[in-house]
Amino acid sequence: MFILLATLLILVIFGLTVMRNDAGRLVLDPLRRMLKIVVRCKFQTRRSSPNICVVGLTPDLVNFEDAENPLMETGDLRGKNRSDADDGDEKDRDDESRQLGNYETEQLINAIAKIADLLRKCWGVAGAGIISTNLARTKEGKTVVFNPTVPGKRVYALFGFVAINGFDKQLHALGRDVMILINDVAKVVHDEVFRWALGDSGQCNRNLGAAFLMVFRIGDFNEIHNKKKLAQDVVFNTNGRSSNRRSANALRKRKTAKGKKRTSHRNIDMGADGTLQLASLPGIQAFTDRALLGMLKSYAGIHRDKRLLNWKKDWRLGAGVGAFTVSVIYGMDAGWAVEGAVGSEYKIDATYLSPHVNMASRMMSATKQYGVTILLSQAVEELLSRPARSKLRHLDTVFVKGSSVAQRIFTYDARHEGVDYFLFERSPEKADRDADAYTDKVWETDQDLLSMRQHVKEEFMERFREGVDQYLDGKWKDAIETLSAADDMMIQTVIEEGFIDFDPEEYGDDIFDRSIRDDDIVRIRTEYGDGACKCLISYMERRNGVPPQGWVGVKKLDSK
Repeated sequence: MFILLATLLILVIFGLTVMRNDAGRLVLDPLRRMLKIVVRCKFQTRRSSPNICVVGLTPDLVNFEDAENPLMETGDLRGKNRSDADDGDEKDRDDESRQLGNYETEQLINAIAKIADLLRKCWGVAGAGIISTNLARTKEGKTVVFNPTVPGKRVYALFGFVAINGFDKQLHALGRDVMILINDVAKVVHDEVFRWALGDSGQCNRNLGAAFLMVFRIGDFNEIHNKKKLAQDVVFNTNGRSSNRRSANALRKRKTAKGKKRTSHRNIDMGADGTLQLASLPGIQAFTDRALLGMLKSYAGIHRDKRLLNWKKDWRLGAGVGAFTVSVIYGMDAGWAVEGAVGSEYKIDATYLSPHVNMASRMMSATKQYGVTILLSQAVEELLSRPARSKLRHLDTVFVKGSSVAQRIFTYDARHEGVDYFLFERSPEKADRDADAYTDKVWETDQDLLSMRQHVKEEFMERFREGVDQYLDGKWKDAIETLSAADDMMIQTVIEEGFIDFDPEEYGDDIFDRSIRDDDIVRIRTEYGDGACKCLISYMERRNGVPPQGWVGVKKLDSK
């Protein structure tokens, strides 16, 4: 009996040992090796040299061929190239490893989650498609190396450019500290764009020096058309079952029988250039409203953010008297773009390429000519809700440089002088709730929006519209007189409402006498009048108030 029990015990111990070895060999050891690779990437990035490649691993620690064998350890994790210099970092590594979790699986999950979050932040929505495409690439059943030269994807989106005004001077004045200023602005812009965009559609795609490209992604070509077809099927479905196509066909036949012209959904929703008419998409007005709100809310946030307000005190910018204010400009357009990777195996950027991206950039640049904060293209204006459009001002109709399409351009008037935006500050939680509770009534109730355009009176709007109509009709002498009166109305409003410190005893009515060329008076008129009025007046006066031959109400924007 004793021998039987001893034999059974030995067999159980032997079986457990075999199982334990298999579990370690097949599960735990691979997890440990993967975790070491992840942790090694993390530490190598921190102290890497200029020759970094592939998630922070130096060339002598990684072999591109290893991508075909995910269980193979890299570099010094195979026992090669390890130096005694690494021993000094062991304590820090142990501390970092403990922060990842108590077990190998938990550490690996947390580390991969961090890497995924970093990829999302670094590459954004466009990069996600590139990553997923390459992860799915296989050859003979094995995952192959990364290939950036994959076809792009055609998507529809709203594109917005945001730039720090006067950045060249700030760069020379601040030197390396200019990066702090850029990131302070980016923090506000990114927060508000992400907060107000529908879902997670609002993303910063890339930074171009002092400018940021914001993308409000509607969807790719196939996705939108499939959703559009589904929505049409629901509309034509009369009994809740699969007879929607027959119902739609029957309805079209009845219309044809009555002598009405038969039109297809494709003809209704597609433009002459073969692109989808975004205005036909259900919910596009709320989507566009929220995109514009993200821009305007970032404008208000920039002028109440404590870190950005502190830059006024920087003697390098404000000469010690607070003369500097962070100023930003915006441009927006809507349409399609090719979403994809640009670069090589050494470095790639996830980006968007299209005339609409260029148009958004042109809109941003043109704000300086018209003296406004934001310019919207005609394509964006047509997608906004009626309450939002009622707040816009049609400034001009132009041919943008590089385009032969006449483009009406609009602005949402925004001013920060004399407005205490910090009075309307909300906690992040309250601001999130406000964004979630969006309705188109926000254009009449939101304190930030009301305050930034409180200097725009209805009388001014009527006079300005009259002047623009005269200008477009070729009645330039009348237009100059009307727009000059509108400009005077704006200056008077700014002074009377107390938006600026103005001593009426010092200047009196001289401020409204255009024949006076005193430097101080000209400066006040320039700073506190209406930029769009001045732009149009200057354009007409340079031509002696006579429109060019063949004038059709469209001006060429010669600069980018």
